[in-house]
Amino acid sequence: MHSQNGEYRVGRMLIGGQLVESRNGRWLESINPMDESPLGRVPMGGADDVIAAVEAAEKAQPLWDALPMPERIGHIQKLGAAIKARAEEIALIETLDTGNTIGPMRKDVATAVDRMLYYAGIAYELKGGTFPATAANLHLTLRVPYGVVGRIIPFNHPIGFAASRLAPALIAGNAIVIKPSEQSPLSSCILGELCAEHLPPGIVNIVTGGRETGDALVRHPRVKRIAFIGSVPSGMAIQRAAAETAVKHVTLELGGKNPLVACPDADPDRVADAAVAGMNFSWQGQSCGSTSRLMLHESVHDAVLERVLAKVARIRLGNPVDPGTNMGPLNSRAHYDKVTSYIRLGKEEGARLAAGGGRPFGAQFEKGFWIEPTVFTGVDMSMRLAREEIFGPVLSVLRWREEDEAIAMANAVEYGLTAAVWTNDLNRAVRMARRIDAGYIWINGVGTHYRGVPYGGAKNSGVGSEEGLDELLSYTEIKAINIVTG
Repeated sequence: MHSQNGEYRVGRMLIGGQLVESRNGRWLESINPMDESPLGRVPMGGADDVIAAVEAAEKAQPLWDALPMPERIGHIQKLGAAIKARAEEIALIETLDTGNTIGPMRKDVATAVDRMLYYAGIAYELKGGTFPATAANLHLTLRVPYGVVGRIIPFNHPIGFAASRLAPALIAGNAIVIKPSEQSPLSSCILGELCAEHLPPGIVNIVTGGRETGDALVRHPRVKRIAFIGSVPSGMAIQRAAAETAVKHVTLELGGKNPLVACPDADPDRVADAAVAGMNFSWQGQSCGSTSRLMLHESVHDAVLERVLAKVARIRLGNPVDPGTNMGPLNSRAHYDKVTSYIRLGKEEGARLAAGGGRPFGAQFEKGFWIEPTVFTGVDMSMRLAREEIFGPVLSVLRWREEDEAIAMANAVEYGLTAAVWTNDLNRAVRMARRIDAGYIWINGVGTHYRGVPYGGAKNSGVGSEEGLDELLSYTEIKAINIVTG
C-alpha cells in the first residue's frame, strides 16, 4: 500500500534495544492530513509494553550512569550525527505526517541535532557543591539521576522534541521512555532505529500508542520524572495521574494565548512582518508559542492591519512538500473540527472576519484538513476568541489606548507562555516586559528561540524550563553528603 506522496511505512517500537511490535498485536494508522490517504502504521502499544520498556530502562540505567562522562557525550554526538545523515528523509516523513511545510521541518531536524550537541557541550555543568564546615566536618552535594524518566511528545514538532529532549535526560545519567504523539508517530520509529544502532540497549525506549500508553507511562510508580509538552487540560490530567502512584517530578510546557503588543512608536511594516511570522502559519498556527493575539495601539492599528491583511492574502496553501508552499493542512480531523468551531464562535461573538475562515478553493483542497489563514478584527477580551487557545491559523486583532489597558488585556487569560512587545522606548519595553505575565518575552522580535535561553511558561502555561541548563539540571536530584572527619 502506498500513500499519495510516498511508500506506506510500517514502524516498530524500541524496547530494550529491540525493534518490536506491540504485545496486544494492535496497530495505529497514520493519515496524511493533506488528502486523508494512509501514510503508514505503528504499533498501538499498551500498558504491558510500557511495563516492559520501564523494566528494560531500569536494567540498563545503572551501567549507563557508570559510564565516564566523555563516553556518554560520545554516544549523544554519534546519535546526533546519525540523525543528521538521515535529515532529509526524516523531514519529508514529518512533513507528510504533520502537514507542516518542508522548510520548517528541515529546520526542526537541524535544531534537534544542534540542541543535542548543546547538551553534550554543557555536560560538565552537572556539578555539586561544598559548604562551610568545621575542622571536623565536610559537607558536599552530588547531582544524581532519577533513574528512569518519561517523556510525552506532541504532534507539531515530533523529531524536534523527541530527539533534542532525550539528550539532557541521558547526559544526566538517566534512561528514558518516550511516548510519541499518536497523530504523527512515524519519525519516532526512525529515531528508534537510530537509537538501536548507536546507543546501548535499554537506554532509550520508544513506545507508540494512544492515551492508554501515555497514561501507563505517567502512572508507572518507578518512573520518577515526567516531562510533557501539550495542552493545559492534558497537562493537568498528567499531574493528577502521576500523583496517584508516586511522588514525582513533573514538568509541563503547555498552551498559550500569546500577545504581540505594538506601541504607538512601532514601525507598522516591522510589526506586520512580526505578526505574520509570529503566528507560525508554516505550522498552521499549531505552535504553543504563536502570538495569536495582535494587540495594536489605536494610533497604529489601521496601518498595521492593512499590511497584515496584505501579507496574509499572499500566503500560498498547497502540498507541504513543495518548497514554494507557505502553509499546509491542519494535523487531524479532530483538530480541524476544533479550529472550525472557533471560527464559527468568533462570528457568533460579533468579531469581524477580515480574512480567510473557510476551506480554500480548488480540487486539491476537497479532501484533507484545510483551513485558510484567518484574521478576526474587532475582537475584545470578553470573547472566547480572545481568551482561549485555538492552536490553529486564527489571528485575533485587538485595539488598545493606554499602557495599563494593554497590560490588563495581555494578562487577562489563564496562559502565560510568550509575549512580544514592539517599541523604540527602552523604558517602556522593560516596564511592559516586567508587567506581562509570561515566561518568554521578545522585545522587537518574535518567534525565535535562542540557544541556552530557558523556555517555559507562567500561570497555566506550565511549570519548569527547557532548552537551557535548567532542563539538564532538572533530570537530577541533589544528594547531600556530610562527612565527620574528627
